[in-house]
Amino acid sequence: MSVRSHCPDDWQDDWLAPDWPAPPGVRAVFTTRACPPGTAPSAGGWGGFNLGDHVGDRPEAVAAHRAALHRVLGARPVFLRQVHGWHVAALEPDTPDGVEADAAFTTCRRVACTVMVADCLPVLLADAQGRAVAAAHAGWRGLAGDPAGQGVLEQLVQHFWGLRQKERSNSAINIEANVEANEIVAWLGPCIGPQAFEVGPEVRAAFVAPDAGAAACFTPVGGGKFLGNLPALARRRLAALGIRQVFGNDGSARWCTVTQAGRFHSYRRDQRALGASGRMAACVWLD
Repeated sequence: MSVRSHCPDDWQDDWLAPDWPAPPGVRAVFTTRACPPGTAPSAGGWGGFNLGDHVGDRPEAVAAHRAALHRVLGARPVFLRQVHGWHVAALEPDTPDGVEADAAFTTCRRVACTVMVADCLPVLLADAQGRAVAAAHAGWRGLAGDPAGQGVLEQLVQHFWGLRQKERSNSAINIEANVEANEIVAWLGPCIGPQAFEVGPEVRAAFVAPDAGAAACFTPVGGGKFLGNLPALARRRLAALGIRQVFGNDGSARWCTVTQAGRFHSYRRDQRALGASGRMAACVWLD
């Protein structure tokens, strides 16, 4: 499998800017394999703009790519150590890279909540009043969460609910949640598509056990396997939290990281074929 240089002149058009009704002052971007001008691409399975420092790419290449992202954003991207869990990090201007978490939340200016992906689903959130932003790395494990269905999105939204009052009774939290949910907008980025995400019965069971309706997001393909629809599963979780303003990935082919080798990194595709895969980033920040 050959990989092109991934440094087109129209790199800004290649990156994705979420089309969502975020308030003024909220900025967001999703990187692709395209490098900004003056940035040398990685080679091989990391081909293009790779932001992952844990995937075997040359450290100096990754450092140059991260510096380029910082320069382009005009905000500092804080890179997490993602473990496919559901812990949320609250970011401050001096929060170091490498905090173990799969989601980040901030009310600080020019601090970019950043998650890296290469098939997992990135989810960006913004408060409609421009008070806070957040990003989640929603692989199936983090999205499914614990046996009760409390995963990375449920944990992350708790931080938004806490903007008004941190200490309330359980019943009051539910009332407050409904109010806050109406003020949150969400954007789903590219991920492995529903025609490529083949999973075993344990993955389906993790979602269906706390939510029987999630069965509609899985299509049997024989041999006990299923095709899973990550964006649809995320939309169900957000809807259950009362979040109705959800934009971006609708599960169509143009959002699939696996099938668009020229534009997106894909762990499932490139790790198997090339022995390595780069990482893209979804970033959201208050300008």
